[in-house]
Amino acid sequence: DTLDDRVQGLDAGADDYLVKPFELRELLARVRALLRRTGAESHSNITGKLVVADLELDIENQIAYRHTRIIELSQKESQLLQYFMENTGQLLTHSQILLHLWQNEEQPSSNVIAALIRLLRRKVEVMDETPLIHTVYGKGYRFGSAVVE
Repeated sequence: DTLDDRVQGLDAGADDYLVKPFELRELLARVRALLRRTGAESHSNITGKLVVADLELDIENQIAYRHTRIIELSQKESQLLQYFMENTGQLLTHSQILLHLWQNEEQPSSNVIAALIRLLRRKVEVMDETPLIHTVYGKGYRFGSAVVE
């Protein structure tokens, strides 16, 4: 809690430093400030919404918005889109998606994922809109507006 400790922590890469004992309100305010600085707030579900590129998902209502379009989603489509948006840019394998979507249920046949992806693409990527769901052949899928090779 000394000045030297705080300076050392910040110089070591910390974004902020909070000395104990602290008030919970102050901690939450500092977290919100960090999220604003990093731009992560728009990608978080603190408000029940996720935003990636020009796509917004209202988790609670199972509705997505892209440009001026309202996209109604089934429960599984909404869960899949949320999983993609929470893991933007990361390769998600078929087995990871199956485990996530059917955690406490009997897992369906393997082609269910491909069918669900196809349905979600038809709803989320229409006409000239930038594709967001990218197939990584033989491995799985990557979500986001930029293709990572």
